[in-house]
Amino acid sequence: MLNINPDQYILKPAFATIKCEPYWKWRKRDKPMPNYDLFYVWSGEGVVVLNGKSFPIEKGHCFLFRPGDETTATHNPQNPLVLTYIHFDVLETPQLIPSPHRILSDTISFESLLARYVRLFLVKSFGAEIEAKLILKQLIIHLLREEREHVAQITNTSNRLIETVHEIANYVQQHPGEPHTVASLAARANLSQKYFSQKFKQLIGQTVKSYIIQARIKRAEHLLHYEGMTVTEAAYTLGYNDLHFFSRQFKKYTGKNPTDIR
Repeated sequence: MLNINPDQYILKPAFATIKCEPYWKWRKRDKPMPNYDLFYVWSGEGVVVLNGKSFPIEKGHCFLFRPGDETTATHNPQNPLVLTYIHFDVLETPQLIPSPHRILSDTISFESLLARYVRLFLVKSFGAEIEAKLILKQLIIHLLREEREHVAQITNTSNRLIETVHEIANYVQQHPGEPHTVASLAARANLSQKYFSQKFKQLIGQTVKSYIIQARIKRAEHLLHYEGMTVTEAAYTLGYNDLHFFSRQFKKYTGKNPTDIR
């Protein structure tokens, strides 16, 4: 809707800010939604069902229902919804339509615009319709901006996560003799053990434990072949106190006995 000029918005008389009665329900319409409906929750808690999908709602939840949508809603009578709805149409085919549901991070400026829109018609202000169309366009821009910023935030978070996991993997390679554990490496990454393990396997292609062992065995091969260490020296250097256990792991990962490398 970014391409549509404010004068192309068609304002409908269906708009209000209301506190829902305790036994309020938005029942399914006989016909699908005939126009666009901007629906914002100021407070309370409830559930909106949009085209068969349920959305638990509270303050900051915003919907942009579209023509053809099927909607119902209920709320908690002990914590009733306070909401604003604005019905409208557009003369042109819209592009860049905001997503049907968004939880707003900046509620203050959005709520200010909503309150201004409703107040314009309650007091019959001069030039109300022209200003209301400008405000409606601002509301749409606000939703689109929040959507773009949310996507950018997810992308940045994803990139940081990838960098963090690869840094941890590099750290293990550079320090194979340290007593690495899933817990210690997850703490170093500032992630939970479960999430760290999942992402590590997804990005590196191995479990954390398998990667630690492989790093140690690769270093052991180097120490035995190029540094002239004995099997015992290499094992202890890499944190193995049990020589037989080291030998079994070495053969499992290389197919050879450590004595074959020397």
